[in-house]
Parts: sequence; C-alpha cells; structure tokens
Amino acid sequence: MSVRKKILVVLSRVPYPLDKGDKLRAFHQIKSLSELHDVYLFAVNDTKLHPQATEVLKKICKEICIAPISKIEILFNLMFGFFGSKPFQVYYFHHSSAQNKFDDFFQKINPDAIYCQLIRTAEYAKHINKVPKTIDYQDAFAKGIERRIKNAPFYLKPLFRSEFERLRQYEHIIFHYFEHHVIISEQDKNLIIHEENNKIEVIPNGVDLLYFSPQTKNKDFDLVFTGNMSYPPNINCAQFLVNEVMPLLWRQKPNTNILISGTSPVKEVLSLASEKVIISGWVEDIRESYARSKIFVAPMQIGTGLQNKLLEAMAMGIPCITSPLANGPLGAKNGTEILVGENKAAIAQLIIDLLDNENQLIALAEKGRLFVELNYSWKTHNKKLAEIIVG
Repeated sequence: MSVRKKILVVLSRVPYPLDKGDKLRAFHQIKSLSELHDVYLFAVNDTKLHPQATEVLKKICKEICIAPISKIEILFNLMFGFFGSKPFQVYYFHHSSAQNKFDDFFQKINPDAIYCQLIRTAEYAKHINKVPKTIDYQDAFAKGIERRIKNAPFYLKPLFRSEFERLRQYEHIIFHYFEHHVIISEQDKNLIIHEENNKIEVIPNGVDLLYFSPQTKNKDFDLVFTGNMSYPPNINCAQFLVNEVMPLLWRQKPNTNILISGTSPVKEVLSLASEKVIISGWVEDIRESYARSKIFVAPMQIGTGLQNKLLEAMAMGIPCITSPLANGPLGAKNGTEILVGENKAAIAQLIIDLLDNENQLIALAEKGRLFVELNYSWKTHNKKLAEIIVG
C-alpha cells in the first residue's frame, strides 16, 4: 500500500460551481487525487463565493484556504503591470495579501508536493525549493491570445499583442522553476516555446460517464452549442454559427433551429437570439440541453486546449460536428467518431447530410460515446497525474 502524501493544490479560482473549464479540470483532479493522497487547497477568489462551495470542497479536501482579492487590488495590480513584464493575467491573480496567506498556509501544512494549475498561479510557489513542484500549463495560453489578435477590436490589438509576448516569454521562463510540467494535449505541448518542451507530460481531461450518459428526451432542437458564453472563443463560435453557418443551412432547411446554452451570455451572444436561435443562459442541468438536441455543433475558430463540451456531448450519445482546431487535441476519427468541417460551407453541408441520414446520425452517436469511454477516463489520467506530482 502506497504512503499517502500531502499535496498542496494552488488555483486561481475556487473550483465550484463547475462553470468554467479550469474549474472543471481542477475539481475532478482534486477528487481523484484525494482518493490517493491528502489534498490541501489554496484558491484565490475574485468573486462572491458560491454558498455551497466550501461544503462541497471539504468532502474532497483535507483543508481549504481561500484568499479573496478585491477589485481595487486587481485594478492597482493591472495598472502596475503596464510597467512590468509579466503577463497581465499574472498581475490580475497574484497579490501580496494572497501571497502572505499562501506562505502561512504552506508553513502550517508542510506539504510533500505542490501542484499549481495555470501559469497565473506560479508566482505563489515558484520560490519554494524544499518540495517538488508541478505546473499545469493546461493550455498554450500564448498561442490562444495570438489567435484572438486578428478578431480583436483595433483599440485592443496592442493590448493583445503585448499579452501574447508577455505570455510567450513567461511560459518559457516559468518552466525552470518547476520540477514537473503537465498540459492538456499533445498539440498544446508543442506550442509551448521551450527547448525542453518534450519533458511536458500530457494529462487530458476526462468526462463523468455515469453523469453524462445517453437520455431519452424529445428532440426540441436540431442543433445545440454549449459553454461559458462570456468566454471569447465561445462568443466567437456562437457568432460564427449564427451569422455564417446558419444562413447557408436555412437556404435548404429553413425551419432548422439552434439552441445556444450556457452561463453568462454577453450582449454579443444575446443579440443573436431569434425565433430559430434560442439563447438559454444558465441552465440548472446542462444535460437537458444536450439530450433535447439532435446534433452538437462546436466549430471552434479560436482558442486552445481540449473542449470539455465535446467530451460531454459525445458521452451523452449526441453526434458531434466540429472544426480541425477543436478536434486536434480531441483526436477523434473524422467520419466515424466525429465530423470535422474546414469552413462554414463544409459545416453547413455536414449538418444537412446528418439531419437527412438517421442511420449515420445513430452510428456517429454510438461511436462517439465509445470513443470517450476508451480514451477519456478521469480516473486513469489522474492516477498518472498523482504519480507525476509526488514522484
């Protein structure tokens, strides 16, 4: 029987509720790690704490330390950041008051290992040399920002270019402060600019196959797209679907509708609503949105990393259509486990063909479910993560 170690997990957000990708990844990693070791959670918090967060997290953590940061602190740090060289997101999440709280927490628990999620948390632990440290890049953030420069408003392009350069340098510099490095996909690993990026271990996300399982529901919607609708890559994708893909689809199938479902829709998303474009906003159970739809569409045009929304939809037996950018990290077989469209015309045609072919729709759904069953187990991936952290 292996000896239980004390692992200090450092996060930039409290991982509950699971309404963002980094929170989902952190929650399930902590849950798996806690089965093998004692997990101590340090999380920065820039928003109102969910009333159930502490209760839920205490079930999987030995102890929790939450460091609130105020909007005034954040504003001051960002202003200071204009004269610095670190990424703005590091200035956003790293504060002296939180650092003091982290240092006290570290001294109190005396952990055997530290696990930092996202480079924005690296400053808290980088100076510690007495225990092994692991950094989870999660995504290649610099590349993600670079992809957003083209579509950014002209007045924000200089800011995006600055953040891209800062992130690219910081991703390289911070590598040397950590003994172990992990990331979400092979594609993202190759986008980290470092001469030793081959040492970064790939730890994909998983999906809860018991929770996200096929359900029998009336199909009220032809298409569905889900996600945090204040996240720029999701906003961009929703706009691409409604403004570029749907008009091509409506020429042949004028009654086709689409559900855009997810938390915090910004005005750019809300403005897309019409009789055939339904914007749901926050839903209590996202499985309802998947189950009530015939096809899941996520032709992501910008962003990096593995799309949890694709894992969830495939697990629920919903046939999926996506873009090469999103399928790269996923690795599903085009034509049998998923359908991949290169552009708006190809995506529209894939939707038309699938709506007209019930047998293909069913076969794609079954193969997609089997794909995630075989490749995306939280337990399997996080067992490897535990070995890296305490190794």
